[in-house]
Amino acid sequence: MQQPATGAPRPRGLELSLLRRFPDVEADNLHAHDATDELILDRAGAELAALAAGGQGGGALAVVGDRYGALALGAAGGHGLERIRVHQDPLSGELALAANAARLGLAGSFESLPLSAKLFAGATVVLWQLPRSLDEVDEVAALIAANAEPGVRIYAGGRQKHLAVAMNGVLGRYFGNVLPGRAWHKSRVLEVDSPRDQLPARAFPRKDWNDDAGLWLCAHGATFAGTKLDIGTRFLLDFVPLMRPGAARAIDLGCGNGTIAAFLAASRPELRLLATDQSAAAVASAAATAEANGLGGRVTVVRDDAMAGFPANSADLVVLNPPFHVGATVHAGIALKLFDAAARVLAPGGELWTVYNRHLDYRGQLQERVGPTEIKGRNPKFTVAVSVKPAF
Repeated sequence: MQQPATGAPRPRGLELSLLRRFPDVEADNLHAHDATDELILDRAGAELAALAAGGQGGGALAVVGDRYGALALGAAGGHGLERIRVHQDPLSGELALAANAARLGLAGSFESLPLSAKLFAGATVVLWQLPRSLDEVDEVAALIAANAEPGVRIYAGGRQKHLAVAMNGVLGRYFGNVLPGRAWHKSRVLEVDSPRDQLPARAFPRKDWNDDAGLWLCAHGATFAGTKLDIGTRFLLDFVPLMRPGAARAIDLGCGNGTIAAFLAASRPELRLLATDQSAAAVASAAATAEANGLGGRVTVVRDDAMAGFPANSADLVVLNPPFHVGATVHAGIALKLFDAAARVLAPGGELWTVYNRHLDYRGQLQERVGPTEIKGRNPKFTVAVSVKPAF
């Protein structure tokens, strides 16, 4: 196929600058699309036009990793495609896609699906914003190769600084052709096709024993830290015996692979545990971790965006290891959003226990947003703080 010209790819019917991130964190340095979205749509343009001209609509198009809807809505608005199947791991991305589609008159042009065989069944074209995690690349590639049409063409792109040569090797385990295109505006697209006849055995969720936690940890590919025990979480676990004596209802907020929820459930049998995350992979991983440790009846796992669906004043204890980035951008926005969520959901007198990188110094924000905050521990990398919601 032709390489991109020196100028920007030609717009194809949808002005991507109209997209918003809402309800995710919005700021001047955070955007709802990037050059990778434009480049993927440009490189796949002939295939998308052929789908439309052939009367296949969008039933043969699958989109994965779409941040806020640029790929799905670019295909729908630029080529008139419908029935586009889309998977986005973060719930905030799903909500943003739905909001953007409604605002741009493209509601009903897509269907949001879990990462599963159904997402790729019969697909002849796949648009893919590549993740940084090789495990996530592995899990998605395996599903495409096993379920898409043999002639499927994949347009997989990312920012150059996040594309590792090792990704080509992972993709090469599942596909015969992996062809990198030229870079444009610090983005690059790989054109991938020819699923192999013999595919590696899939192994997700992965499952590993962790001596420090005394638990089996399970993880799907997109889960932060995979089956490892994040070092901040490891430090936080030391303080579990001190957390809100007499608590009956506890929440692992941003649960990841479910380590904190499983450890709390195993250590404090009086607690009723909820684990929640906006990541579909994290929710599935936390549920698998609970089951692997015989705690499935003690831990309920819920996919939600910052506990939006949780009732106010309903928890005695919230435990949090917040992210310090939004996508690939270092930004405090998500942490502050989660502090506000904890303040709403905690009952008066309830405690929020937070572990965070020492240089972030969240104490002032915790004090303002949740309540009186005390530093309970520090090591060279992390701080552990407890914040108490004031009584009415």
